[in-house]
Amino acid sequence: MLPSQPLLHAAVFAFTVLQALASDTFIAAVYEHAVILPDDTDEPISPNDALVLMNKNMDVLEGAIKEAAQQGAHIIVTPEDGIYGWRFTRETIYPYLEDIPDPAVNWIPCTDPTRFAPAPVQERLSCMARNNSIYVVANIGDKKPCDSSDPSCPSDGRYQYNTDVIFDPEGKLVARYHKYNLFMPETQFNYPKEPEAITFETPFGKFGIFTCFDILFREPAVVLVSEMQVDTVLFPTAWMNVLPFLTAVEFHSAWAMGMHVNFLAANTHHTNLSMTGSGIYAPDGARTYYYNMKTEDGRLLIAKLDSHPRLSPASPPGVSWSSYASSVKRFSTNDHDFEGLIFHDKFTFTELTKPEGDITVCQKDLCCHLSYKMAGKREDEVYVLGAFDGLHVVEGQYYLQICTLLKCQSTDLNTCGQPVETAQTKFEMFSLSGTFGTNYVFPEVLYSGVELAPGEFEVLNDGRLISKKRPTKPVITVTLFGRWYEKD
Repeated sequence: MLPSQPLLHAAVFAFTVLQALASDTFIAAVYEHAVILPDDTDEPISPNDALVLMNKNMDVLEGAIKEAAQQGAHIIVTPEDGIYGWRFTRETIYPYLEDIPDPAVNWIPCTDPTRFAPAPVQERLSCMARNNSIYVVANIGDKKPCDSSDPSCPSDGRYQYNTDVIFDPEGKLVARYHKYNLFMPETQFNYPKEPEAITFETPFGKFGIFTCFDILFREPAVVLVSEMQVDTVLFPTAWMNVLPFLTAVEFHSAWAMGMHVNFLAANTHHTNLSMTGSGIYAPDGARTYYYNMKTEDGRLLIAKLDSHPRLSPASPPGVSWSSYASSVKRFSTNDHDFEGLIFHDKFTFTELTKPEGDITVCQKDLCCHLSYKMAGKREDEVYVLGAFDGLHVVEGQYYLQICTLLKCQSTDLNTCGQPVETAQTKFEMFSLSGTFGTNYVFPEVLYSGVELAPGEFEVLNDGRLISKKRPTKPVITVTLFGRWYEKD
C-alpha cells in the first residue's frame, strides 16, 4: 500500500533535514526576477485585481523555486518588490498588503489558510515551500491597524511595512522582518518604531535577514553579524547600481568578505533603473553571481556554501585594517592633488603618472597608500588614487572612509569618479592600504565589464589589499570601502 500524502511529505522533510544535518555545507539559491509591474495609477485597484498581478509574479517565482529544489537547494531567496513591483503611493499599494502575524503563532498557511485574515499570498508562498521541501524567502507588504491612542498612528489608521517573510520546508512561517531603513522613494511604507534583529535556526546554521538599504547601516546589519553571530545573511533587494563602488555584485561580495559571513543577495531585474546584480557570496569571495544590463532576463543561481563559515579553513583571518598604513611613512608627496566627485562625495585624488611607483593621498585623518606596477602604461587611460573621509548625505546620512585606485572615464581628469565599465590596463601588482578609523572595511576589486575577481586578490592581516594574479585582468577599481558606523 502506498503511504498517504501527509506521511510521504513528513518522510521527505525528515530525509531533507537529516541530509542537512549530516553535512557541514548546504545548497543555496537566489533568483533575480524581472518583475511584472502594475499599471501606473493614482487610484487603488481592487484586491482581486491586485492578486491577479501578484499571482503572475508568483507563477514565475514558483518555477524558480521548483527548479532550485530539484537541484538540491535547501533555501531560496527572492527579491525585494518581487511580487508586486514599486510603482505605488500609500493608497495604491494597500490592496496588495496582507496582515502578517508574528511567527510565534506557529502557523502553516498552506494547511490552515483561514486561521487569520485572508492571506492568499502567504498561503501560496507557504505551499511553494511545503510542496518543494525548501526554505522560501520572499518580500511582501504587511498592514497593521492602529488607533488614536497611538500618537504615531497614521491618519488612515494603519501601519504599512516593507516586509520579508521566511517559510520553512513544512510551509511554516518562521521569520518576519520589517525593513527599518527605507529608501527615499518608499513613501508608501512606514518606519518600524524600533529596529528588528531577526534570526532563525536551521539545520545548516544560524540565519539573519534584512532588506536592501539596511546594509549601509549599523542596525540591523552589523547587529546581526557582530552581536547575533549569524552564519548567513538573507538579502532581498531592489538595488540600483552606482559605479564605481555601489554596484550590487561588487559591494555585496565585499560586504560578505568584510563581515565574514555568507550572503545571499536576490535583486530585481529592471535595466531602465539600473537594477541587476544577484549573487551567492562567501567570506572568501563570490561563489556565483549574475550581472546583466543588456537583456530583461531573470536568472536562478545555485551554489554550495559552508554552514558555519567562520569555522571554515577558507575563512579569511581577522584584519587590523590600519596596521600597515599607520606604520609606514607617507609615500612620495604629491604636487598635483586635485578634487573630484564620486556619487556626490568630494574626493582628493592624485594621478598615477608613472607605470609603477609608491604614492599616498590623504584627506582629513585618512591616508591611502598604493604600491603598484602596470603591465603597460597606456596613453589613452588615466588612473588615480583617491581618498574620502566624511559624511555622505545624499540618499541617506552615513560616514565613510574610502581608499580607491580607479580608472577615470577619459583622459580628462575632470571625469575621474564618473561611471566607467570598461578598461584595458592590466597591473603586474598592486597593494592598497589606509589609516582607517573603523574596523568595518569592505575590499573590492572590479575588472572590466563589471567582473568580480574571486581568488585573484587577498587582504593581509595588516590591512593591505594585494593582487595575487600576475598580470591582472583590466582594472576598473581597487577599493577599500570603510563604513564608520560609530560616527553616524
